[in-house]
Amino acid sequence: MENENKLQIAVLVFNPIQENTILLWDHTGECVVVDAGNFSATEDARLTQFIASKGLKPVLALNTHGHFDHVMGVEYLRRTYDVPFALHSDDQFLLEHAGPSATLFGVEPGALPASADIDLKGMDEIAFGETRLRIIPTPGHTPGHVCFFQPENRILLTGDTLFCESIGRTDLPGGDYSWIMRSILDQLLPLGDDVHFWPGHGPDSTIGHETLYNPFITEILNNEVNFR
Repeated sequence: MENENKLQIAVLVFNPIQENTILLWDHTGECVVVDAGNFSATEDARLTQFIASKGLKPVLALNTHGHFDHVMGVEYLRRTYDVPFALHSDDQFLLEHAGPSATLFGVEPGALPASADIDLKGMDEIAFGETRLRIIPTPGHTPGHVCFFQPENRILLTGDTLFCESIGRTDLPGGDYSWIMRSILDQLLPLGDDVHFWPGHGPDSTIGHETLYNPFITEILNNEVNFR
């Protein structure tokens, strides 16, 4: 790599919910797998082949939140690479109901994690290789939802809090519209228009683009909606 400080990112779209499983790595070759959603032998193989093709060493299964479509690959990562699983403990209840939730959406998820090895609650950052990710609490889609921000590379992983021109659902158990909008307006927008983010579903975007074109944000900035 030309710039040893440059953080590399790849997105693999998995499972029937079309979830973005995101891999981050730096020049050391250590990587984290964020929101591992692989759930079939074919998807497991695709993930493994990608990791091998890049010569990466997975060191952590890291999650923005606990919904079933974001955790279906965690047990595979644990078993294959002997890595710990990190999640905010306020989303533990979602792990406990992940199986029935998947079935409700017509998905047979296979083995699911019963609990996390690392509790992100109260943590300010998490590290791998020579990279540190800032942990930003963003409740709203779920109570324990967090985003991950790498300031030097201006990279943000928003999970299901902020999408390209949309926001995460707040009608599921533990969701709250007021919370998610506070998270976006108070925690994410101040990071800067130049921040490039990758969400848990759909295409990537920038904070600047969302400030101009995301209808959930613009209606608040234009004082059309009181979200508090």
